[in-house]
Amino acid sequence: MKIIPGEIAVLDIPVKHYMSGYVLTLRPEQEVLEAAKMLADRGINSAPVIDDIGNLVGVLSDTDCMAAAIKVGFDPDWRGKVKEFMSENVVTVEANESVLKVAERFLKDRYRRYPVMEDNRMIGQITRLDVLKALEQAQRR
Repeated sequence: MKIIPGEIAVLDIPVKHYMSGYVLTLRPEQEVLEAAKMLADRGINSAPVIDDIGNLVGVLSDTDCMAAAIKVGFDPDWRGKVKEFMSENVVTVEANESVLKVAERFLKDRYRRYPVMEDNRMIGQITRLDVLKALEQAQRR
């Protein structure tokens, strides 16, 4: 990457400049099968779970939804909630964290996306693809 003096390197730019601001969110009390359909219809593999006052309380993944589908296979009348299947220990990144730091985290972790937090509120998410786009932009400079 070529850096011109006085210019900020693309990789030092905060993730909030590369994240997606629109994110499908789910509610803990929502039926998990409804949530699974929402994920499938949109072709995404996970979504953050937000409580009534906007706090990030978990993430529901396609794997979590498969566990719910198996339960329905054994009991067709069963209805579960998102909160019963979601992961509660959510790994996040801060809005001002550099793209380079997040790229390093993606290399170490198994995650495909991170919720982006600012002032303890989720403001979006950054995906591996978002980081790849930032890396590609850095190569063009």
